[in-house]
Amino acid sequence: MSFTDYSPRHGRILTVLREQGTIAVNDLAQMLDVSAETVRRDIKTLASRGDIVRMHGAIGLPSVVSEAPFERRMRENREAKEAIARVAASTIRDGESIMLDTGTTTSLLARALLDHRRLTVVTNSSDIARTLATVNGNKVYMAGGELRSDSGAALGYSAIEFISRFSVDHAIISAGAVNAANGVADYDLEEAQFGQAVLTRGRRRLVVTDASKFGQKGLVRVCGFADFDELISNRMPPQELADALAAAEVRISISQ
Repeated sequence: MSFTDYSPRHGRILTVLREQGTIAVNDLAQMLDVSAETVRRDIKTLASRGDIVRMHGAIGLPSVVSEAPFERRMRENREAKEAIARVAASTIRDGESIMLDTGTTTSLLARALLDHRRLTVVTNSSDIARTLATVNGNKVYMAGGELRSDSGAALGYSAIEFISRFSVDHAIISAGAVNAANGVADYDLEEAQFGQAVLTRGRRRLVVTDASKFGQKGLVRVCGFADFDELISNRMPPQELADALAAAEVRISISQ
C-alpha cells in the first residue's frame, strides 16, 4: 500500500515516524494541531493495518519497536530526555555523590555528567557504570546480582541490599508513569522496588521524566509525592497533577 492510499493526516503521521522512529501521542496531537481523541482514532486505524505499533503513551514503526527494549526506549522522546538530563546535571557539583536507577533518562543524565569530576556514583545500571567509570577521577559502585538481558540492570534483593549501605547527596530515579491519584509508578515490580529504595538514600530526592509519562497509570507504585523533593521534566504537568505535586511541596523544574 502506498502513501496515496492514506488520508493526508495518516500519511503525515507515517512521515513523522519515518523521520523520528517513535513519538509520544500527546506530542503528535500538538504537532498535528488536533485533539488527543482524534489522534487515538488515527492510531487505532494505522495499528489495525500493522503500519505502526502502540507503546506506553507513544507509537512507533514496527522496525523500530523490534529493537531491544532499552535501545528502543533510548530513542523515544530523546530530545526531551536530553534536555531534562542537562538541567539535572547542572544541579550537581564536582565531587558530589549520586545514586541513579536504571532508565533511559538517567542513562542520558550519566552522559550529561561526563564533564563533571570526582563524582561518586552508585547505580544498578551497567550502562551508567560504563559511562562514568574510569573518567575524571570518578568512583563508581555498581549493585550486584543477575543482569537483565534487555537493560543490563541488576535488580532484586541483592541490589537493594547493596545500595542500602550508601547515603548520597542526590538520589535520582526515572519514572514510567506519574499521575495525580497514585504518584510515581513503573511497569516492572523489581524496577519499582529498586527506585523506591534509591529515594530513601539521598539527601536530595529527584525524579526525572519526560511529559509523555504524565497521566499514565503504570502497573506498580514506586512512591507518593511526599517521597521526593523535586521533579524535572520538559513540560509542566497538567493542572490536576501540578496541584498534587504542589500540595506535597515538590519543586518542579522545566527544561528549555
